[in-house]
Amino acid sequence: MEDRRAKIISLRHFHLDLDKKKFIKIFCLVLIFLGLIVIWLAFGDRGFIHLFRMEKERQAYAERIRVLEDENQQLLKEIERLRSDKAYIESEARKELGLLKENEVIYRLEKEQDRKEQGQD
Repeated sequence: MEDRRAKIISLRHFHLDLDKKKFIKIFCLVLIFLGLIVIWLAFGDRGFIHLFRMEKERQAYAERIRVLEDENQQLLKEIERLRSDKAYIESEARKELGLLKENEVIYRLEKEQDRKEQGQD
């Protein structure tokens, strides 16, 4: 009877060892599977890294749009001034085309730095 008990205990122990080995194998397979999923989520075509890059690009485009909208508003204001403000038209013509009023003389003064660069000091 003692022998039989020893065999039963030994078989139960052997059975537990098999269950532990089976559990460890299944656990490792699950870990590998989860690891592959994490890698795919991070580095895949639509992964987190791709999403991060796309968000950064979207923010850059949004900033560019904001800058262009501001520039557009400035141009619209300038168009309105050119349509309605005669003094502004005159000042722009003077700047852009170098136009003068009658009996007007322009004096051009060189800056000290410009003279030094030309060697006239």
